[in-house]
Amino acid sequence: MADYQLQYADASGQVHNQVVQGTSDHEVRDRFTRQGFLVYSVKAKSGGLVAGINLPGTGKRLNVEKFLIFNQQFVTLIRAGLPILKALDLLAERLTDPKLRPYINGVREDVRKGSLLSDAFREQGIFPKIYVTSIMAGEKSGSLVEVLERYVNYQKLALGVRKKVLVSLMYPSVLIVLVVLLMVFLVTYVVPSFASLYESMSAQLPTITLYLIAIGTSARTYVLGWAGAVLVAGIAFYMWSRGEAARETLDRVKIKVPLLGDIWIKYQVAQFSRVLSTLLTGGIPLVQGLETSADSLGTPLLRKTLAKAGKMVREGQPLSASLAATGVFPPLSVDMIEVGESTGALPSMLSSVAEFYEDDVNTKMTAVLSLIEPAIMIFMGMFVAFVLIALYLPIFSLADTIK
Repeated sequence: MADYQLQYADASGQVHNQVVQGTSDHEVRDRFTRQGFLVYSVKAKSGGLVAGINLPGTGKRLNVEKFLIFNQQFVTLIRAGLPILKALDLLAERLTDPKLRPYINGVREDVRKGSLLSDAFREQGIFPKIYVTSIMAGEKSGSLVEVLERYVNYQKLALGVRKKVLVSLMYPSVLIVLVVLLMVFLVTYVVPSFASLYESMSAQLPTITLYLIAIGTSARTYVLGWAGAVLVAGIAFYMWSRGEAARETLDRVKIKVPLLGDIWIKYQVAQFSRVLSTLLTGGIPLVQGLETSADSLGTPLLRKTLAKAGKMVREGQPLSASLAATGVFPPLSVDMIEVGESTGALPSMLSSVAEFYEDDVNTKMTAVLSLIEPAIMIFMGMFVAFVLIALYLPIFSLADTIK
């Protein structure tokens, strides 16, 4: 007999973790399944550590678009009647992402040895928790194809929203970089050149020109030092921001930023609602769905918030009241979720929440960016005008003196 770390949910949806004894992981799974429990995972214990745990921060990255293509092909093959193992054999040889091949081969080998498909994907430690949980629900309900189709649809929608946000930010980002480069060129090259000219002419310079020349000559002298300092500061900030406490601090700062903070929190709420709706539709209990949805978000603040909400739900509180108590979720989203709970249509209402806030984010992003672009151009125009006036003012003064 060996010890196994077991995670399962009872009839009320409460998740339990305990160590049990059994002859194999399959025997433990079958035993608790016959008792009416929904088994999430069974892991052999060795030396006090659970084998096969997916540790965060391993540096593994999954190409979302190519993984989506894999799932579309996987669903097509299974729907056509191919056994899972045969479908994995075919796909492993025709993957568009070479980096994904060893993980799919690992899944195929585990399935060939008798592991469940969800366990095989979980063992690889790279696939999203929502994906593994969805497959597990499909295996339990006998509707694996439908569950995978829902996951593919969710991934398409999430990827589409993410691309829209990135495309919206691309032009302002390029514009800001060009403006900064132009400012550096004017200050470090043009201004010192005029300084040399005025020095050779022994001209009496206005105060505004003296200040600009002092800034330009200093910047030219220490430009490499400033560049190095900015680079070091950027690396230090990046290393600091990788910590969990630092990321939570940054999340709190993001929320308080005018306009952008509201857009950021609504985007996160839309992502959470989309994930939870997908899981509940697939038959996952609410408590487990909350845990998986929280893990799918890349924001420590919301993960901690959802952990508190999940604890309240586990204690018998409604989901809407639990989310309202966190003080983070927008009131409208809480009201819509409350309606979904009272009518028994929570998954579809969560989907409506996601669609509403995705549209709201797109609308507000467009409005904010339409203000940012003119603001950047106005600032650049004022800076260039200041430089030109400061540099050419002595020339006009000299022309008047000659006359």
